[in-house]
Amino acid sequence: MSPTHRLYFLILCAFIPRRVQTQQIYDVWQTTWDRSSLFTSFPRTTSTAINFNPSTNSIPTSVNIVVDDAVEYQDIIGFGGSLTDSAALILKNIKTANSGNYWNLLNYMFNPTDGVNAAGLSYVRVPIGASDFSASVYSLDDSNGDTSFHSFNINRAPAYLFEVLRDIQTINDLLKVVHVLPWSPPAWMKDSGTMNGGSIKPDMVSFYPTYLLKAVKGFQAMGFPIYANEPQNSNPTYPTCTIAPDVEAQIGSALRSLLNDNGLSNVKIIGYEHNWDDAGAYPVTLIHDAPDAFAGVAFHCYEGNVDNQDVFHNAEPSKDVYLTECTGTLGSDWWGDIKWYMDNLWIGALEHNAKSGLMWNIALDGNGNPMLPGAVSCNKGGCRGLVTVNSDGSYSFNQDFYSMAQASKAVIPKDSGGPFGTRIHVSVTGSLGWTLRAGAYITRRKNPSDWSRYSIVVLNWYDTSPAGSWSPTPVTASISFRGMQATYTFPVGVTTLWWYAPPTS
Repeated sequence: MSPTHRLYFLILCAFIPRRVQTQQIYDVWQTTWDRSSLFTSFPRTTSTAINFNPSTNSIPTSVNIVVDDAVEYQDIIGFGGSLTDSAALILKNIKTANSGNYWNLLNYMFNPTDGVNAAGLSYVRVPIGASDFSASVYSLDDSNGDTSFHSFNINRAPAYLFEVLRDIQTINDLLKVVHVLPWSPPAWMKDSGTMNGGSIKPDMVSFYPTYLLKAVKGFQAMGFPIYANEPQNSNPTYPTCTIAPDVEAQIGSALRSLLNDNGLSNVKIIGYEHNWDDAGAYPVTLIHDAPDAFAGVAFHCYEGNVDNQDVFHNAEPSKDVYLTECTGTLGSDWWGDIKWYMDNLWIGALEHNAKSGLMWNIALDGNGNPMLPGAVSCNKGGCRGLVTVNSDGSYSFNQDFYSMAQASKAVIPKDSGGPFGTRIHVSVTGSLGWTLRAGAYITRRKNPSDWSRYSIVVLNWYDTSPAGSWSPTPVTASISFRGMQATYTFPVGVTTLWWYAPPTS
């Protein structure tokens, strides 16, 4: 994978923009504030396609979306969520109760085929051992003092976890990332004597990398390609562990050597796995202490602000940034959530250098269960999955999914086995520029001479009048690209649209 998170300027001597006179927008996907459209496709015919025309000053819009493909940023590797034990169990249950619904659900979430009615989610995160969404507390080796890990067994994880993961793979052959991470080392390796809270014992630090190596090899042996990382959290009610940055650096360095020595040099180690608020401290220290071990760091949304990601990126511009966890809360406002997600996660986190966007549980029931008995997390009303699955085998997708799907659709490969999208520069100008938030991407082709796909994801959050009353207002904007302009009216909600243009060189 090429280096990321650096600003690339494509500088051409005497550069003359290629016009795109024949280019048209045919593909539009929308989710609207009133739910009249939910990740709905609005394909256009030749007669109704949106044309790009030579730029003039006569287009009567107060908003201009300017897409500049001469400035490229990071490659995007995809969107998705965590397949916790609970999420896998919920999905296994719907497979048993209603197999047709199960496969329809997976297809709608994970099918990456260009043009189909599906989100193409492509990034799955899996806990190593128990989390707060497991039936019981367990590690992959609960044999006390087993520093040789003779009793290590990947199958201590429930069989339905691997079954559902394989089913997702059958839907999405681009599922190149299974991001695995431990919520806690085994209890016997910790000062608390339990997986719930505490820290790793100093005399266990040298053994823990072998445990993680065996986990990676276990997943790999089952056919699941792996990323690996460490968390930073302590809670006495469910599996967690606090690890200081210098200790995580030791673990990461040793694990990097073990992976390399075992033919797994392609597996990346992602550090930190915690909130935005500490972005300038812990993860910067971690990378400083072990620059060759870690490919980058991962952030969660629960504390701090998304622009804190820039603090890390500016300190370590050669390292990757990932957004790997955020959760919806039961009973929260549907449209308010959509706005926050787009602003902070699916547009915002990428705007601040993230290569990925993930929510927490892929699936839960309507009460945010099943949770680990006694676990105190999701304490603001209960966690919500991307999809809610009912005991009768029915299901419904949530705002978390619909907003994510709009972003995922913009970056999935155009060609089977082709590259995902790369973020490019976009700005929104004009007297009503504040009414829209936009992200822009180029998706190149397997054949370099084929026209690339250009996409924009646009949030129209102009839902309140100047007097403060509720007044959802569509916004007509021009879209400027290589000296050409198209015009489109964005309803209040999220719109994803794309067009094609020839390579620039």
